[in-house]
Amino acid sequence: MTPMPTLYDKPHQKERRTRRRMPFRLTLSFKFPFKPRDSRPEIGEIFLDQRRVYILPTRAGCAFIGILLVLFIGAINYNLSLGFGLTFVLAACALIDMHLTFRNLAFLHLASGQNAPVFSGEEALFNLRLINRRKHPRYAIWLNFISGDLADLERPVDVAAASFSAVVLTATTSERGRMPAPRVRLQTRFPMGFLRAWCYWQPDGSVMVYPQPEDPGSAPPLPITALEGSTGQAHAGHEDFAGVRAYQPGDSLKHLAWRQIAKLSTADDPNLITKYFDDGAASDLTLDYAALPPGMDVEAKLSRLTRWVLEAEMLGLSYAFRIGDIDYVSAVGAAHQQACLQALALYEGGA
Repeated sequence: MTPMPTLYDKPHQKERRTRRRMPFRLTLSFKFPFKPRDSRPEIGEIFLDQRRVYILPTRAGCAFIGILLVLFIGAINYNLSLGFGLTFVLAACALIDMHLTFRNLAFLHLASGQNAPVFSGEEALFNLRLINRRKHPRYAIWLNFISGDLADLERPVDVAAASFSAVVLTATTSERGRMPAPRVRLQTRFPMGFLRAWCYWQPDGSVMVYPQPEDPGSAPPLPITALEGSTGQAHAGHEDFAGVRAYQPGDSLKHLAWRQIAKLSTADDPNLITKYFDDGAASDLTLDYAALPPGMDVEAKLSRLTRWVLEAEMLGLSYAFRIGDIDYVSAVGAAHQQACLQALALYEGGA
């Protein structure tokens, strides 16, 4: 039987060679340090130390280096002391520019803020903060997402000394659910534009994307049912005022709620709202995913429930909500609406 190794056993000769090679292999892994790091979210406030900031010449910087070489070679060939002096002065300016460009980005603190939820198809807004705790201001820092079609949408920002600046980056949404913030690149060419300093940051923020509501014109009315033992139905008559609702074909133009229309309508999206009356009958409103027609697909059902939730809140109607294992009792208000819409956004069940 092979004896168990102990703490004092010497490593095998091949293992010792492997251990000696390990530092060299680690050195090779950092051969290209300016590639993006992994995409795991960086939680909390992030500090940009000197190891995270990379700097290289721009096209203008490469042309400037070429001019310096030509001046230096010409000064050597013709033994021009003035040429040497001009070359060294310009080279010193380039070194100062390199220091200022690096300092303009390094040693910043980065943090992500709270992001408001949106509906699918709208632009998600990611709130980011750049915090400068140094005594010198930062100028012309450009931020953008580095993912695909978002790479061209850059936002410039200046940060005063001992202050902070907020910037909002946008991303188009196409699917419901929790959308994590894409990877961010910060870069600057300040002050002379001969060098570009940049770094990468993966914010820990996200945006909740609700399902896209069904078109009001094609969505059926709210599934309001009369409670047992009650009499009468809601109708657009001249009895007691019950509330307002989205305009439906056949509603009288005399019952249009102009005050609500002025608040909710825009030039691009006019919303017609009518007053409705009832005779005091009690009713119940339950938005149940399982009660929708079985022929509808999952996304169509979620869109319809989203429309009904928004309409019930607009009309001020108390409603219960059921989807999957989630069962909310009848309520009304912003908190209830947010909980229902979030359940719709994160739903992973079948039809």
